Amino acid sequence: MPTILGQNQYGKAENRVVKIVRDGDTHHIKDLNVSVALSGDMDDVHYSGSNANVLPTDTTKNTVFAFAKEYGIDSAEQFGIHLARHFVSSQEPIHRARIRIEEYSWERIATSDGNSRFIGADEVKHSFVRKGQETRVSQITYDGENWEVISGLKDLTVMNSTNSEFWGYVKDRYTTLKEAYDRILATDVSARWRYNWTSDEQRMPNWEKSYEQARKHMLHAFAETYSLSLQQTLYQMGSRIINSRSEIDEIRFSLPNNHHFLVDLEPFGLKNDNEVYFAADRPYGLIEATVLRDGVEPKIPVDMTNL
Repeated sequence: MPTILGQNQYGKAENRVVKIVRDGDTHHIKDLNVSVALSGDMDDVHYSGSNANVLPTDTTKNTVFAFAKEYGIDSAEQFGIHLARHFVSSQEPIHRARIRIEEYSWERIATSDGNSRFIGADEVKHSFVRKGQETRVSQITYDGENWEVISGLKDLTVMNSTNSEFWGYVKDRYTTLKEAYDRILATDVSARWRYNWTSDEQRMPNWEKSYEQARKHMLHAFAETYSLSLQQTLYQMGSRIINSRSEIDEIRFSLPNNHHFLVDLEPFGLKNDNEVYFAADRPYGLIEATVLRDGVEPKIPVDMTNL
């Protein structure tokens, strides 16, 4: 039976590029992991081995590093846009470029200051974010006319040590879970949001500000929601972002419920008054959902594994 070629793409994956901007004694770092995937008129290379339309993957790698110098890296999204536009506009056989970027954050190490003092939150004192763990992600796709920019983050570990309950759920013969009226709520946030910027005719968002604000609203919603379920918290996080950021139309979350179980200390003659917990890494509940602006069609894949 004859065969035909289906969807195909090629490129250079996971190009680690670090750009340092030296502003006198003050340095700024952008640390990216860039993956390039190109598709278009590539039938011949698959059928006959002809490389006439093939831009070498090594060239795509070199382009990433050259563009870091030529254009700088204002943001992951802007850098991906420069790359995608270049590959589609400079190579006639290439009809579509997809650029995926992970960004790793660096925090400055502050010098000691004898006059400094810690300033904490005045109201919310039960919410925490683990420092230096999250990875910023973005995917930029361009077909010569239309853009799709999906940004987000992964591995953002957050916890509420109170203001979370779970009760009133369905029970059957296999249910052993006890209802909880004061529990720890913890998760590793994986989120992707889609911008409504799709054309060069539109005003481009401020990518850095948008990311910072989306992250801020997400964390505020997590901290300020009295949670009766992780699903409820997820919806509040997504709604807060969409209602606060007009450039974002859709956001999808994948939230593992990182269970914390009270340890039985009675065998040791001790009372555990919601103080000592066992943090179980598996199995875990996995809560996933998309939050949309009303009237918008969903486009972020349900399975974000490869996004």
